[in-house]
Formats: sequence, structure tokens, C-alpha cells
Amino acid sequence: MEPLREVEGRAIPFGAKNVDTDVIIPAHWLKTITRDGLGKGAFETLRADPDNLFDSAEFKGAPILIAGDNFGCGSSREHAAWALLDLGITAVIAPSFSDIFSGNAFKNGILTVVLPQESIDRLMEVAATDPIHLDLENQVVTTPFQDRFEFEIDPFRKDCLLNGLDEVGLTMARDAAITTYENKAGAAMPWLSKGVVPA
Repeated sequence: MEPLREVEGRAIPFGAKNVDTDVIIPAHWLKTITRDGLGKGAFETLRADPDNLFDSAEFKGAPILIAGDNFGCGSSREHAAWALLDLGITAVIAPSFSDIFSGNAFKNGILTVVLPQESIDRLMEVAATDPIHLDLENQVVTTPFQDRFEFEIDPFRKDCLLNGLDEVGLTMARDAAITTYENKAGAAMPWLSKGVVPA
């Protein structure tokens, strides 16, 4: 997972409420055996409209999505986070998120920022014409117009995102401690590592 410190650029002023994971990535895309290419299926139903925001020249490739309440509700499919990443989105700002979606997003390196509706309304307004800047280290969202919105984030999640640590990375960071434990356990209980059953 790549470290994430700042996200800057255009933000898609989506704003829809109660967007479930089936809207983010329809079920027929779940048959794939790879994460690559899921961006093509992201918001597929909405993108059938030729005037959709996601494919407009202005917002194509935008790294930020601004959404409404309860974003990512519905099923627990991790494919929703994979599809957003493949679409180029590395941060989502909304008044609230489904807990499961928020967890899946975090585990895949997507920053989810919770802000009150009035802040979302302002960001939607700015996003229509100008870029937005997210600073994870200082936990703030800013605009070119001196808007400044502070946000909260779990310290553990913040540390993992800043350092690019997913579950595998966290385990690998403890390699020395794991090796020390395994060596001690092997010496004290050799049957565990050698398949020898004690008499």
C-alpha cells in the first residue's frame, strides 16, 4: 500500500446519499479474479448517462469524491474500494460512511473524511470549479478560498495510511519480534517446528 499524506486535485461533487456498494460496483463485476479494471465498472449505472460527472472531461481522473450521508451502505463487498481505487479515487469526503465500507476503504489505502453537511455543501460548491486539498498529517481539508475544515481520524488508521501499512505491512514490521518468538518457541517446544511428538 502506498503512503498517503496529502491528496490534492479536483473533487467529483457527487453528493448523493445512501449510495450502496451495488451502485459503486454492480454485482456482475464481482466475478473477476483480479482488482485491475474494476474502475470500468465503478458507478456503471450512473455512467450510462452520457452527461455523468465521472466521465466528464472536467472530473475524469479526479482523486477525491464528495458524497452524501451513509456512503458505502449495503453489502460488505471489498470490490467497492477496489473499484474506487482503480477509478483513481484515493479520498472520499462525506457526512457519514457505512462502517464496513469505511473499514474496507482504510485497508486499501483510501482516506475517508467525515465532515458536517454544511462543510460538504461548501466543498460541493468549490469542487464545481476549483481543486481541493486534503492534508492527512494535519487533519484538514482546505480550498483556494481560505476554507479550512478540520476532521477527526482514528490514530491507528492515520498512522497506517501515512506509512502505507496494510495488514501484511503491519505484520512484516514485526518481523524481528516474530522471529525471536519463533526461535524461543522452537527451542522450548521442538515438536512444534519439527513435527516430533514428545514421548
